Amino acid sequence: MKQLYSIQKQLDDRILQKHQLRRDDLFFEKVLALLTEVGELANETRCFKFWSNKPASEKPVILEEYVDGIHFILSLGIDGGWEETPDEPVESNISWTEQFIRVHQEIMNFQQEPGKERFLTVFREYLQLGKQLGFTMEEIETAYYSKNKMNHKRQIEGY
Repeated sequence: MKQLYSIQKQLDDRILQKHQLRRDDLFFEKVLALLTEVGELANETRCFKFWSNKPASEKPVILEEYVDGIHFILSLGIDGGWEETPDEPVESNISWTEQFIRVHQEIMNFQQEPGKERFLTVFREYLQLGKQLGFTMEEIETAYYSKNKMNHKRQIEGY
C-alpha cells in the first residue's frame, strides 16, 4: 500500500497543479466523491435491489468501481498525513448491504471528526468490503494501477 500512496500523490499533485487548487481546500469534495463512489459500487453489485432480478455486474466492472474508492481514500490519507495501511480486516458475517452502510457511516464519522483513527477505520471497513466482494489485495492493487494510469491519461485529454 505504501507504493499506492506514492502513486496517488503523483496523480493528486498533477490535478492540483493543473486546476490551480490547494490540497487543504478539498476535504469535503473528496469525502463527497468517496461517498458517491461507494454508491456507484453498491449499484454495480445490486446487493440492495431486492425488487430486481437483474444480476450484478461482472467482477471486473465491480472491481474497477471499487478501486475508484481506493483512489479517494488514499488521497484523503495523503491530505491528512496518514499514509498508513490499517490492520487486516477481520472476518465478518454481515451482508454486503450492511457492510456498505457501515462504510457510509464511518465515512460520515470521519467527515465530522477527521483524524488518523477515523481515517484508518474508513480504510479498514472499505478493505473489509472488498474482501467480502471477493477481491484479493493483489487484484485490488493491479486494478488500482490500471485505473490510476487511466486517470493520468484523462488529465492529459482534459477529462
